[in-house]
Amino acid sequence: MKIIFAGTPEFAAAALRSLHAAGHEIALVLTQPDRPAGRGLQAQFSAVKKLALEIGLAIAQPRTLKEPATFEHLAALRPEAMVVAAYGLLLPAPVLAIPARGCINIHASLLPRWRGAAPIQRALLAGDAQTGISIMQMDEGLDTGPVLRDEAIAIAPDDTAGTLHDRLAALGATLIVRVLAENPTPRPQNSTEATYAPKIDKREAQIDWSQSAEMNDRKVRAFNPVPGAATQYGEIAVKIWAAHEVTGARGEPGTVCAVDASGVTIACGTGALKVTALQRAGGRRLPAAAFLAGCPIRVGDRWG
Repeated sequence: MKIIFAGTPEFAAAALRSLHAAGHEIALVLTQPDRPAGRGLQAQFSAVKKLALEIGLAIAQPRTLKEPATFEHLAALRPEAMVVAAYGLLLPAPVLAIPARGCINIHASLLPRWRGAAPIQRALLAGDAQTGISIMQMDEGLDTGPVLRDEAIAIAPDDTAGTLHDRLAALGATLIVRVLAENPTPRPQNSTEATYAPKIDKREAQIDWSQSAEMNDRKVRAFNPVPGAATQYGEIAVKIWAAHEVTGARGEPGTVCAVDASGVTIACGTGALKVTALQRAGGRRLPAAAFLAGCPIRVGDRWG
């Protein structure tokens, strides 16, 4: 099938790789413009652009899809379908109407739950037992189109946004190939059940020790690998990369209850959180034992 592919991060690259391996004719790859990154602010290619260059596919990086020249370019290709995965640009109505089979989106939730930009993180923050992939026929709304196919996966107690992302990316890459082959009947979403997943604000990643240990555990997992759950130890800014809820430890919220080579146990509003991997500002991510060797922590110390 002749398709246009639109996507930017690694989540999308997994789908592009799968579509290429399945033998689809990918007439054009759309991806976000290169962005400056790193200490030198050098222009960085997206994961999709890197893969498209490796495969030898045509690439376009428009800043908007509303320019007449861009629309004309896409229309001239006469694609049967456009596959979209975490692209980052809105598709205006004229673009949605170009492909014969429309534009098909790979979304990382079980729609209508978690429409929007950050479905993986929101599912973890909410304590959802499961999530999944929805392959959706796109319309002009925000993830409101009918669902062509979906599949659920369980969220494990130790899942982070990173591990869940990787499993969902692999599932999405498999399902999109099936949908293109099977052309299933679209199923309208029940909008009364919709929830929204707004973009993550870094301020949300700040640990609030007055919250429950369960909630803070969710934060640590939801914000790993980006932006990292943040807290303060005295004058030291710290990110927490791994932790788990423990029972039996008590104290004022933010107070260290126990310290050993396996971790630092900190009291929360309810329960306590045992922190097992940390990183101070400007330092490396370290297991608790290595962190403690350079930053001694004592029972009774306060965090936050």
